[in-house]
Amino acid sequence: MRRKLVVKVTAGTEDAERCNQAFTVAAAAVAAGAEVSLWLTGEAAWFGVPGRAQQFSLPLATPLVDLLGLVLADGAVTVCSQCAARRGITEADVIPGIVIKGAAVFAEEILTEGVQAIVY
Repeated sequence: MRRKLVVKVTAGTEDAERCNQAFTVAAAAVAAGAEVSLWLTGEAAWFGVPGRAQQFSLPLATPLVDLLGLVLADGAVTVCSQCAARRGITEADVIPGIVIKGAAVFAEEILTEGVQAIVY
């Protein structure tokens, strides 16, 4: 049975290192064989929109678009519904494979037995 990791990223370009750490940990966990659920909240919600991850830059870091691609290939990526609504982001706006869901779904995921949750 694969271990499950839920990573919630609350920062965007305004805190590039914290944002990149969340994506790096999520991608590394996928590569290690974990079942990963990455939640994009706050300003990180913008990375669910096509083209936004490509605009992110942090010296000496793996490009965010590559990390996001790794998670999408074998994990789940969700944009917070309230965060999306505040930014005018709809299901039609997000990258294929990314969904928009609310706090109840997040709570259900992290309260499942055996799940490890990390918030950045």
